[in-house]
Amino acid sequence: MLRVDNINVYYGQIHALKDISLEVQEHEIVALIGANGAGKSTTLRTISGLLRSKTGSISFLNEDISRTEAYKLVSKGMAHVPEGRRIFLQMTVLENLEMGAYVNSTNIKEDIADVFDRFPRLKHRRNQIAGTLSGGEQQMLAIGRALMSHPKLLMLDEPSMGLSPILVQQIFDIIKELHAAGTTILLVEQNAEMALQVADRAYVLESGRIKLTGTGSELAQSDEIKKAYLGG
Repeated sequence: MLRVDNINVYYGQIHALKDISLEVQEHEIVALIGANGAGKSTTLRTISGLLRSKTGSISFLNEDISRTEAYKLVSKGMAHVPEGRRIFLQMTVLENLEMGAYVNSTNIKEDIADVFDRFPRLKHRRNQIAGTLSGGEQQMLAIGRALMSHPKLLMLDEPSMGLSPILVQQIFDIIKELHAAGTTILLVEQNAEMALQVADRAYVLESGRIKLTGTGSELAQSDEIKKAYLGG
């Protein structure tokens, strides 16, 4: 579904991504793990067209999207839930969801009902201003807004950041449910233990490079990973 070949991304003189190559097959959960500053969010932002690589290529559903504008990728089936959620804080829950449907305006009421079925807490707060929601509710809203576009590939950037352990578990339960329903997921997550539990495969980024790759279970059992990320 997604292939990234040899991308190099710079912030001014800073070489943030160095020869990154990865792939995501249909119906997989693929995780990117690593320390702060490793390049995980930069990788997602480059895939979704918010940043540009100096080299290489990015293909999605066998189409080169290396120079495609970010907003056009949504209609092609890609949705990106960014770090920090980036919901519209002054708008209601319902208005946020409606904004997520701008490329798919035929069955908005049905799609909103589906989101409310998946996130009952949002249904109870449908007319509440989004900025007054709890952190967990805001994360649910950000995911729900992305689902309104019917993504083939859902990219989640640090969905558990700043949440209590109970809410972290809820978010990962939602990720597993979406995967079971057929959504392909590319997951950036600092909580390496939780990410590797749900991931079919994972890549470990370090200083802008891919250091290791393997199945989620292989990396979870790696002594190097245990020591660096799992507290082992």
